[in-house]
Amino acid sequence: MNGQGHGAWSSWVERALCALDEASLKRKRMPIEAIDSLRVRFEGVPLTLFSANDYLGLSCHPEVRAAAAESASAFGMGPRGSALICGYTDQHEALEQELARLKGTEAALLTPSGFSANMALFSAFGGADVAIFSDSLNHASIVDACRLAARSGAEVSVYPHADVSALDALLERCDRPRRLIVSDGLFSMDGDAAPLEALVELKKRHGALLCVDDAHGTLVFGASGGGVAEAQGVSADVDLHVGTLSKAFGALGGFVAASKVWCEWLLNKGRAQIYSTSLPLPLVAAARAALSVAQREPAHRERLWAHIERVAEALHMPARGPVFSRILGDPERALEASRHLLAAGIHVTAIRPPTVPTGTSRLRVTLSAAHRSEDIDALLDAMKELEEPG
Repeated sequence: MNGQGHGAWSSWVERALCALDEASLKRKRMPIEAIDSLRVRFEGVPLTLFSANDYLGLSCHPEVRAAAAESASAFGMGPRGSALICGYTDQHEALEQELARLKGTEAALLTPSGFSANMALFSAFGGADVAIFSDSLNHASIVDACRLAARSGAEVSVYPHADVSALDALLERCDRPRRLIVSDGLFSMDGDAAPLEALVELKKRHGALLCVDDAHGTLVFGASGGGVAEAQGVSADVDLHVGTLSKAFGALGGFVAASKVWCEWLLNKGRAQIYSTSLPLPLVAAARAALSVAQREPAHRERLWAHIERVAEALHMPARGPVFSRILGDPERALEASRHLLAAGIHVTAIRPPTVPTGTSRLRVTLSAAHRSEDIDALLDAMKELEEPG
């Protein structure tokens, strides 16, 4: 590229970044010093995280630590390659089997992340005879995956958030033979659960498949931690369960749990899975240990829900799950509120567009079983100060 072309790019990006900054929408990273899963330091000041997704606090559980360390000591990162080359081990296979049992499916397929799970799934399930129906507040990974499916000819319709009647009308008008409804299980920004019972009724009536991405609900909801679908009694009626190992599992990675034939199709056609290196063995070991702990020790989930009910009562909000959003509207207001909490030793990130719709900038508070009672006290005191005048 000649100097003139490079200068045009530099001018463009500088102007664009300046515009983001002026609108209080420029994103910056905050380098924190980790102490454990929920306690950190920033510039020497101790902070408690109420912004992480380690809902059960398992990332620092002794068994999870030991499993990851022992695996790393024994195998390093393990064979490095895609699953179809040399990256698929007996440990990956065992984790897939355990995830399938958790979701009540015949099989499961690991992916490098929850984002790549959706990209793999929708690249495999797209086509000119396909119609996809997506909730308006679905995660960005679903949004981008739907865009990818549209490139292969799929028709994508976005229905208003949790509006079953609007979805029914869209399905009624659809003339494509293959239809797929996709929804988050627990919505990551608003913290509400999808009306899965109603979605199951629609998918049966209209002959559609139902895909539920329960990244934030898995291990948190349901008697065995199976997620929102299990809690609503419809797990067996969900055709495609998408999940992540980076939330309540406290590790990293993604998965799709489904019938054997759907998983085989994904293995052959899901490009984001086919052409990605498999998860390192220490992460697989950590996820397996976390799943074992979560199922053997329900006290983690019980403690989390006790925190949820306490915070919900104090904030006069419904106890829907571990995510609480305080909508402030203006991006600068959200940033100011986040700075106030930071000064009180509480780390809560300001969430702004495009992550959330314009006019709904907010504080997104997340709870963990690893939070102590005094941590909850400090959060509620700081949140109360936000509401007090002056």
